[in-house]
Amino acid sequence: PEGTPAEEEKWIVGEFNCSCVGISKCLPAYCKDDTPNANWNDIPDEDKKEAMVYGDKMGVVGLDILTKAKWAWESSTLVDVSGLTRVAKDDLGLFKQPSNPRFKTALVQIYVRSAPYGGSDKSSNGHRYDMIPFANGMINAGISCQPIHYVHEEHDKFVEAMKQFDAIIVRCNPGQIKADGGSQAKFDDAMRGLQKLGIQVWPSPDVMEFMGAKDALTKIAHLNIGLEDTLSYYDEEEFAKGFKKTMAFQPRVIKQNRGSSGEGIWIIKLKEGNYCSNFGDRICEGDEVLSLMEANDNHAEEHTVAEFIEFCVNGRTDKSGEWTSKGVGKYLEGGKEAGGMLVDQRFCPRIVEGELRYNCVGPELVGIIHKKPKEGGISAVGGTGSIYTFYGPDEPKFKNLTDNFLKKDINHVMPSLGLSDEPIPLWWTTDFILASPEGTPAE
Repeated sequence: PEGTPAEEEKWIVGEFNCSCVGISKCLPAYCKDDTPNANWNDIPDEDKKEAMVYGDKMGVVGLDILTKAKWAWESSTLVDVSGLTRVAKDDLGLFKQPSNPRFKTALVQIYVRSAPYGGSDKSSNGHRYDMIPFANGMINAGISCQPIHYVHEEHDKFVEAMKQFDAIIVRCNPGQIKADGGSQAKFDDAMRGLQKLGIQVWPSPDVMEFMGAKDALTKIAHLNIGLEDTLSYYDEEEFAKGFKKTMAFQPRVIKQNRGSSGEGIWIIKLKEGNYCSNFGDRICEGDEVLSLMEANDNHAEEHTVAEFIEFCVNGRTDKSGEWTSKGVGKYLEGGKEAGGMLVDQRFCPRIVEGELRYNCVGPELVGIIHKKPKEGGISAVGGTGSIYTFYGPDEPKFKNLTDNFLKKDINHVMPSLGLSDEPIPLWWTTDFILASPEGTPAE
């Protein structure tokens, strides 16, 4: 229904992504059970062309960062990586490296040897399904880009080889290094060590950690793209106290730290709907019943406030009741240092109208995806029946959000996250949720 003018719409960030974001136009190249031999040639020509638009922009941004960071020189040789195990079967689709590259980059991937196809992000040759646009974009900018796999048994040799590059493009999905038997912490420390030597790492471990962590939403709460009543919890006491207060006021979204599959992200309402008029007028009792929906598969459960708190803190116990979630809870386990954390954010009922994913290369918006949940659902996570509609960066219907994000907030995002010394990621996304009251015209 019509009501709120479009220029008064309030869109807020649901999450940032910079470490595991793929290029959706390249999806036909990743292996799954019905396409075990998928490769670069399975991508339609038009989609290849569009993916390379993104890749070429990444090359321009990468060249700009490197030029500002150090003097360029020309070299007729690539970095010798013959001492490292070659994992990929071939480099199908990769352009010829420049004969005199201005800078040298490595694109680092991880092949999970225990997983089908080497992981859910792989083509049949062992490379990431979207490796080609990244690498070819660098090559088109006059920068060499050598695709390499990290093999944890060769960690020391790998680090020595990386010291010969000007920049490292990290394309390892969270959890994959550990799944292959390696140590993410050891890899991250090595990347930080390379940074201290003046070598660029895109994205760096700190960028992945601070942008990917859900408390990023708390840190940007003061921006136009945030909500001021977004809270973060790191221990049981503050979680129990804060959640009982926010839950009594209005429906909430409780998010565990990291992850983009929707597991541990709960949309929660009071079953009785007895919300207080003003924040802080009352707190929930432990026996009040909650209606919960988990975003990974849109399944519903009912639990008391006390049972939900127990599950979040200690997992399945005698005090948490019976859960059908695929997750195990324990979201605060290990404390803040180990990533134990929950974010408490206002639930925006217009999420049923969908999210907007802004795809960016550095500071430039290159595309918008409207992700609409299937009828009756709330989550637009892939695999839940959601519908994706693709728009260009200049789509008029989203002009208000685009202008606010790109002209007012984007230069404040990295400083707000404690990343003032880091460049905006080469390839990253922001998912926006409509927080305006119902009544804004659909157009």
